[in-house]
Amino acid sequence: MRRSSSLYRLTAAAGVLSLGGCNFAPRYDPPRTEPSAVFKEAVPGADAAAQGWKIAEPRDAAIRSNWWEMYEDPQLNDLEARVAISNQTIVAAEASYRAAYALVQEAQAQLFPTLSLVPSVTRAKSSAEVTQIGSGGASTGAAATTTTTSAAQGTSAGTHNIFAFPLEASYQVDLWGSIRNTVAENRFSAQASAAQLANALLSTQSTLAQDYFQLRVADEQRRILEVTVADYEQSLHLVRTLVENGVDSEADIASAESQLESAMASATDVGVARAQYEHAIAVLIGVPPAKFSIPYKRLNQPLPIIPVGVPSDLLERRPDIASAERQVAATNAQIGVARAAFFPSLTLSASGGYESTALSNLFNLPNRFWSVGPSLAQVLFDGGARRAAVAQARALNESQTATYRQTVLSAFQSVEDELAALRILSTELGQAHKATLAAKRAVELTVMLFRNGVDSYVNVITAQNAFLAARETELAVQLKQLSASVSLINDLGGGWGASQLPETERMAQHPPDAGKAPVVPAENAGPSVPNPPPMPSGEIQPDDIIKQNDEATGP
Repeated sequence: MRRSSSLYRLTAAAGVLSLGGCNFAPRYDPPRTEPSAVFKEAVPGADAAAQGWKIAEPRDAAIRSNWWEMYEDPQLNDLEARVAISNQTIVAAEASYRAAYALVQEAQAQLFPTLSLVPSVTRAKSSAEVTQIGSGGASTGAAATTTTTSAAQGTSAGTHNIFAFPLEASYQVDLWGSIRNTVAENRFSAQASAAQLANALLSTQSTLAQDYFQLRVADEQRRILEVTVADYEQSLHLVRTLVENGVDSEADIASAESQLESAMASATDVGVARAQYEHAIAVLIGVPPAKFSIPYKRLNQPLPIIPVGVPSDLLERRPDIASAERQVAATNAQIGVARAAFFPSLTLSASGGYESTALSNLFNLPNRFWSVGPSLAQVLFDGGARRAAVAQARALNESQTATYRQTVLSAFQSVEDELAALRILSTELGQAHKATLAAKRAVELTVMLFRNGVDSYVNVITAQNAFLAARETELAVQLKQLSASVSLINDLGGGWGASQLPETERMAQHPPDAGKAPVVPAENAGPSVPNPPPMPSGEIQPDDIIKQNDEATGP
């Protein structure tokens, strides 16, 4: 009872020392930054909505978590919902978080005593000399013979069994905060890993949206080229009719055929890019490209209005910034671990159990044994290793702080870039559309002049090529707008916030449909269709400005 009371008092004292011990980690405050009051490129005005953004007032007008729903495309919504479930990059990021969280639990285990049960059985034979020493020392003559015989009878010539059933306990008292700072460091690192998971998810969702819009633009480009091919076929029919009537020459037929074949080759070439985008989308949702197809759909995608806050919001909205800040906190805790190494470590140890030479008597009370006591360890000379470890920890903290500030600056830059792009592209799109209308009018006039024999067919070809180039340029600007829109959402954090970090951690600990094979979306299932997919009937019609009927091409 006295031994139990002593052990209890010793353990209680150690606990008090541990709780009241020192902590040598520097006081942590997030690194300071100096964000501006507003974004430079967020020029207010009536045309802000046409640029695809607005000032987020009130604050509840911020981007939603399912930000892709702003584009009002059901197929895109279905594809985006599968990224968090089936994308292997996200699965790997979730596993990385769980590994980081396991390190936290491993470090926390050091705050508790370690208990070990080590039962053992040993059979040993001692030498005769050792046996004589154990029985009272060596003798000579008859007495020696008697002693040896007695020892041999009692110990079987030094051969014996030892059965042991010990319970050992040890506890390191965290006097200087080394263990607590190790726990804090691993916890901050795990939170950084969770933020990296959120960043990977946002980046993958953004990539999928951009690939999807590029696929739709490729379909639209193919439609424009197919319409152009139909126009050129009508133009070739017109040229042949005029040649048959002696109005034109064979050279114009060759020029019209060359123009037609070039347009057909361009329409065919679009299928390469279209196939690559479809395959990329399949991989992003975790399914084999051979089992995945996206049918043709005409591009009719409006530009969503994205709420834009102030630059300081990015410090709470961007997962990459949150990850960098947590890494700063982790390196700050590491300084405390390195500084605690200068001070002695106190370990409490205790053991007790049973020991006997006969298994049947092992648990008898006289066979009990126990021991208890503290130990203090202090490194007296290490050649400057601990001082170097502290210097390394401080340098890593300064490096991570600089990385955090650079991440913040890069975030400000990326938002400014996309705001400028959307503003300038909105103007460029209007200019490109006017150029397309002018090119269309030029085709109308040159075709009319050519049919009346006033102008050469070379001018018709030039006008038609200019019209095609203008349409493709306008389509390219539309794609740039959509890509800049997605990039702006990504740069604003995609509806994520630092307050959602615990939710991200729970999602990583319990990922949805873990271990299940990815499922192909119902809309994209069924027999795979090689690229490019067929267009619906009636989708390709020559433009009225080019189309010629038999009456128009008659004598």
